[in-house]
Parts: sequence; C-alpha cells; structure tokens
Amino acid sequence: MEEVMNTYHTPVLLHESVDGLNIKPDGIYIDATFGGGGHSREILHRLGPDGHLFSFDQDADAEKNIVNDDRFTFVRSNFRYITNWMRYYETDHIDGLLADLGVSSHHFDDASRGFSFRFDAPLDMRMNKRAGQTAADILNNYDERRLADVFFLYGELKQSRRIAAAIVGRRKDKPFATTAELLAVTEPFFPREREKKEQTKVFQALRIEVNHEMDALRDLLRGATTLLKSGGRLSVLTYHSLEDRIVKNVMRAGNAEGRVEQDFFGRTSSPFAPVGKLIIPSAEEQERNPRSRSAKLRIAEKN
Repeated sequence: MEEVMNTYHTPVLLHESVDGLNIKPDGIYIDATFGGGGHSREILHRLGPDGHLFSFDQDADAEKNIVNDDRFTFVRSNFRYITNWMRYYETDHIDGLLADLGVSSHHFDDASRGFSFRFDAPLDMRMNKRAGQTAADILNNYDERRLADVFFLYGELKQSRRIAAAIVGRRKDKPFATTAELLAVTEPFFPREREKKEQTKVFQALRIEVNHEMDALRDLLRGATTLLKSGGRLSVLTYHSLEDRIVKNVMRAGNAEGRVEQDFFGRTSSPFAPVGKLIIPSAEEQERNPRSRSAKLRIAEKN
C-alpha cells in the first residue's frame, strides 16, 4: 500500500500537518484532499478504535488508493460540499480538518491530464475527468476580456491582455487542442530566463479556472468553520499566494476577504486562533520533493 501512495503522490510536510490536528484517538476528522492517501494513513495511524476519518477526492484515479479500514469513509466528491456530506453522514461536528491544496505530483506526471507543459498533451486540466469544461474549452470559447481576466487574476500575468488577444487571434484559424499549441502562442511574451516561471503561471491560471479552485476553497473553509468543534483544528497546506491569502484571512479574521469584525466596543473577534508560526519545508524536504518548495502550512484552532 505504501508503494502505491508514493507512486501516486509524495505528501508534503506529512508529520507537521497531521501534528497540527492534535489528533484525539476518538475524534472525527476530515482529509479534504485524499490523493494518494498519505495524510489519511497517518491520521488513521493516530486514531483509536472509536475514531473516524472522512476523506474527500473528486478524482477517479485517487479511488485506487482507498484505505481498507472500518474507521475510514471515502467520499467521492469535491471538498467544497463537506457540509452537505457531513449532514448525509449524520455528523454535526468534527475535531479537525486537513487540506493539502493544489495539484498532486500524480497529476503533473500524468501526461494525459494536461496539467504540465513538460508534455505535449490534451488541454484538459480537470481534477474530475467526469464533468466540467476543459482548458481547451476555455481557450476556445471565452471572449478576449474574460480570458485576460483569468490570466490576470489567477496567474498574475502582467501581459494578460496581450496573451488573451493572441489566443483569440490564433483560434480563428484552428481551435486549441494541446499544450504545445498553447505554448507556441504564449512563448513570445516571455524572456527566455523567465519563460518557465511565466508559463507555469499561464497553466496555473487555466487550471484554477477549470476547477473553480478559489470558489471551492472558500466553500471548504466556510464549511470547516461551521463543522469544527471548539478546540478543533484546521491544518492547511497552500502552494501559491492566491490560496494562501484566503487561508490566512480566514484564520485571522474568519472570512476570505480578511474583513475584521468588531463588536459595539470595538473589540475584534474571529472564530479561529492561529497555532504556532507559519511552517515551510526544510531544505532537505525541498530537495527530496520539489513540489514542497512553494508550500506553506498554516494551523488554527476553533475558538
């Protein structure tokens, strides 16, 4: 089983993120991003016979890694629906939630999924291959302004408008189908020394739009805020500034916008209290697992 997990995905900050949950042997926990099952297995290892773990994943490939354990329930769904699913399982409150956001190493390494520009592959990028529009659909159907917004908001690309215009001009001759076709259009906009970093932003922006990642994250954190017991823990790994900003705002102010609420006397309040400082992977882990180089781990406790 360990071999399957390592082939699919190498967990980042495995022990630190699970330590952050402060596991109670009889507690109820959610792993919002099951993937290869690494974090789930570590949580189960620390649970007693009366504890339970619900793990979410919308990717059919992740189902191959399902854990055979009576204390484990796999939920085939996007994590944004945790509140509905916990109601379905008649679970009003949980003791902790862990989320390892972003894209797994399995997705980057599977050429057929189109998440990486390392391969000439179909422009798919869906976490759930069974539903939704693909990256090709977006490139071929969004108008120029909407495309520019995607690249600016989710990729923070300064040349978003010019890139969008080039895409619209190119698709008049032939619809986009592969990653190589997208690279050929965007390559002229980036200096060679920054090309890889900028192309990463192009692919990130499309992936976020395809999977509605920012909206899903906001829904997840709202659900976690509702479900967590007082003293329950939220442990979240982020990989880029957009998602990290949302997580930080929720943990600091209780909302994704970072809007600080005050009572009549001017006292501020938040449903969470940060636990410890921001954690980043050691140099050794970053060398061993390149995906960890941009990772940040934030932990908070429900008041």
